[in-house]
Amino acid sequence: LVEEICRMEYPKDKLQIQILDDSTDDTHEFTEALVARYRAMGHPIEYHHRTNRHGFKAGALQEGLETATGQFVAIFDADFVPPTDFLTRTIQYFADPKVGVVQTRWSYLNREYNLLTEIQAMLLDGHFVLEHGARFGRGLFFNFNGTAGILRREMIDNAGGWQHDTLTEDSDLSYRDQLNGWKFVYVPSVDCPSELPVQMHGFQVQQSRWAKGLTQVARKLLPTILRAKLPLRTKLEAFCHLTPNISYPLMMVVSALMLPVMIVRFFMGWTQMLFLDLPLIAASFWSISAFYVIANRELYPKSWKRSILLLPALMACGVALTVSNTRAVLEALFGVQTSFVRTPK
Repeated sequence: LVEEICRMEYPKDKLQIQILDDSTDDTHEFTEALVARYRAMGHPIEYHHRTNRHGFKAGALQEGLETATGQFVAIFDADFVPPTDFLTRTIQYFADPKVGVVQTRWSYLNREYNLLTEIQAMLLDGHFVLEHGARFGRGLFFNFNGTAGILRREMIDNAGGWQHDTLTEDSDLSYRDQLNGWKFVYVPSVDCPSELPVQMHGFQVQQSRWAKGLTQVARKLLPTILRAKLPLRTKLEAFCHLTPNISYPLMMVVSALMLPVMIVRFFMGWTQMLFLDLPLIAASFWSISAFYVIANRELYPKSWKRSILLLPALMACGVALTVSNTRAVLEALFGVQTSFVRTPK
């Protein structure tokens, strides 16, 4: 990441690079030495290390703003490798003074590493191709993804800065900004390569944090969103966007009901199953399948058919997240605070 950032095609006198490091292991010494080497080569790079981790990522970003000098802030997580022309291809959108965020599409360095990384790529492609594309195209609220994007400094300050009362500080800030009237721009033509977790534990840690954080944002901001003077469709979409993880506790309830349902269904004939089961299976299975297959067809017109073969594994991954994400959602609903657990890579 540091190497690619230092190759950015942008005037050096208009660029300030901050490395924000909250690590408590030997990463600190390595990163500090790396930054010192690039600074000696003449790059405008500086190192900020915190030991208390107060506010986690949001706290680090807010502290970084205290010494930031630019009008715009581009943010990259440590597992991203942005293209060198990233800034020159995105900064022009801020010519519109109402634009507060420019978000680009994620791509994946290790997409084909194993079956799990392929599934994760499918899940995220659905989000970036269909969800972001539809929300931006229809003028609805959508979220900055915490990395691979640029934010206007004035917009961040206008919303009260980065806040750390949720685990998804990016979604929290995004909705506060859009409630204040700022425009968000999505640029899918610019992709930013990143690294996916290669083990199930890392994937579960990441998804659990996102599930809890998004539910915390819903609890925090939905009352304000529903009371705001916004079009009904914007409010409905915001509600659907912020509350999808409620499905995990509901899946636990459905699982608990399976045994009594199977006992009752023992006495059902095939016609009842045809008229009851087939529509339910079609509604639940085919809509999800179409969502991810269509997203892959848009991005990979020559190889998208493989995504059909991956659908059973994709469903299995969703099932595997049920228990951990249910716990995360319940903690969010009952106000249980936990630390920001970074995704192992």
